[in-house]
Order: sequence, then structure tokens, then C-alpha cells
Amino acid sequence: MSADLDSVDEKIIEALQKDSRKSFVEIASEIRLSESAVRRRVKNLIDSRIIKRFTIEMSARDRTSAITLISVNSSADTNIVSSKLMNLKGVEVIYEITGQYDIAAIISAPTITEINKCIDDVRKTEGVYDTNTVIILKTIR
Repeated sequence: MSADLDSVDEKIIEALQKDSRKSFVEIASEIRLSESAVRRRVKNLIDSRIIKRFTIEMSARDRTSAITLISVNSSADTNIVSSKLMNLKGVEVIYEITGQYDIAAIISAPTITEINKCIDDVRKTEGVYDTNTVIILKTIR
């Protein structure tokens, strides 16, 4: 964790990472702090952008996922291409990477047909030069 965080902030973040729906009252009880102190600390973590967003993780059993590696035209701005890709339906996460490819996109959808549609949309995105996609067969955590 960041050097700017104290052990209480780290415990709050850990609790929220395990269950972002956990109430401030429950977190306060776990770490022996008042609810108002937890609320204030979470607000400060959000204001300082240490916590960027709260999200959910869906069960993978009803979804198909893929990793698409993307090459960007040398004349294109990778940041702009990444932003365009992040707005496509099905794109979950964008990583700007080093190596043969410039961007890795994690795509998720209920069916292979929808994965294919998203990959087609990725390929049509201005600035995209080439793609290489692999379907994720199994996730191990």
C-alpha cells in the first residue's frame, strides 16, 4: 500500500476490497473505530483518489472473457486510443503495456458472439493497427 496510508486506512481498504458493500458500521466494528471516523476516512481516501471507484465482480460462470492485445499506429496517441476503447461495450479494463503490443484490453460478455462484436469494434477504432485475441478458458484465484 501507499506510504501515505496509515494502518487504519489500510484496514479500511482491505475490508472494502473484500466486500465493497460492507457498511461503515460493520467496518468500524471490525477495526474498533467509530462509524463517523470510518466514514470520514473513506471520504478522505476518495477525495485523495486513493479509492477511485467502488465496483462489483460478477461470477465468471455466465460470462466469456478475452484478452485482446492491440497495436496502435505510430502516428496515433495511445492515450486517446485507450480512452476510445474503454468506451466500447464489453471492454472491462485497458492496460497500456510494453513489448510487441501497445494495449491489452480485457473484454467480457455473456456470449462468444458478443465478444466477437466487441473485437470487431476494437478493430474499427481509429488508431488501432493490429489485434491478437485469446479467449480465457479458466480463471484461477
